[in-house]
Amino acid sequence: MARYRGPVCKLCRREGVQLALKGARCGTEKCAQNRRAYAPGERSQAHARRRISDYGVQLREKQKLKRMYGVLERQFRRYFEEAERRPGITGETLLQLLERRLDNVVWRTGWAVSRAQARLFIDQGHFAVNGKQVGVPSYLVNANDVVAIAESARRLAPFTAALERAGGRRLPAWLQTEADPGRARVIAVPTRADIDTQIQEGLIVEFYSR
Repeated sequence: MARYRGPVCKLCRREGVQLALKGARCGTEKCAQNRRAYAPGERSQAHARRRISDYGVQLREKQKLKRMYGVLERQFRRYFEEAERRPGITGETLLQLLERRLDNVVWRTGWAVSRAQARLFIDQGHFAVNGKQVGVPSYLVNANDVVAIAESARRLAPFTAALERAGGRRLPAWLQTEADPGRARVIAVPTRADIDTQIQEGLIVEFYSR
């Protein structure tokens, strides 16, 4: 599976926002975006004074969303084409598809500190959906699906710590914790109001509609 393997803090600096790519480090004084609030590169500060074209604004919004969810260009384009085929508002449908990815669900529940770590755990076979092991981070969950940490993985340090923190975590409205803190239920497909991602999805639709 293709994935970005470079320094992720540069991605946040390039987009000018925190993309939650480094887990707990984001939002602290160690965050590169806080320490160097300008794009990487020797001439980045000089370029920052230039006026950005409408195309550039649309491109940056698309890149921001793509990098936030850890999706490369070809796969992101497929998500957009799928959103176009479905009824409803294309931009909102695109966000719904990305939000329903299994790696995002694992991150939202607090079982991983970042979406990248969630993808790693899923690749290693540590999660099941409706009792069946799923090793595909891009798997799309549906309403009434139950996502759970595999019994064999609960003794591992990252999951024991996550389960200890389970009582204080806040889940989005479309997810619900089961009695077992290692299980969560998808109670509905997320709506735009449920997705706290600060993205202007209309700009992305305009970008692909040129």
